Amino acid sequence: MYFKEFEIRWSDIDANQHLGNAVYIDYLSHTRMSFFKEKKLGVDIMNKHSLGPVALYEHVYYFREVLIEKTIKVSLETSGYSEDGRFIAFEHNFYDEEGKNLAFSDMLFSWIDLETRKLATIPDEIIEIIKTFPKS
Repeated sequence: MYFKEFEIRWSDIDANQHLGNAVYIDYLSHTRMSFFKEKKLGVDIMNKHSLGPVALYEHVYYFREVLIEKTIKVSLETSGYSEDGRFIAFEHNFYDEEGKNLAFSDMLFSWIDLETRKLATIPDEIIEIIKTFPKS
């Protein structure tokens, strides 16, 4: 399982003084991009193959409030992927410093061809990397 840590900043808080909805999505995206970079699927490889990351859907289920000045961890695992690498189902969990589950997200990820603006064909070298992703 992959983890990314975040410190909740003043700018992350909404009018109810807890983590705003859009910030959850930002943290999910940042976690995935950090994971991709660690797996050697960073911007350089995406540009080489003219690929862009695209979220087809993201569902977030909130269990507990996240307040300012707290530190949280966001996990990443895959619950499945298509054989051709075009679709990847990711699961994320948000945890507090004591390990309590604060929120859960499931999302469907794909790749867009930046030239044709359509779903991309994935090169074998990337498919082989996808096969090494942590599984839920």
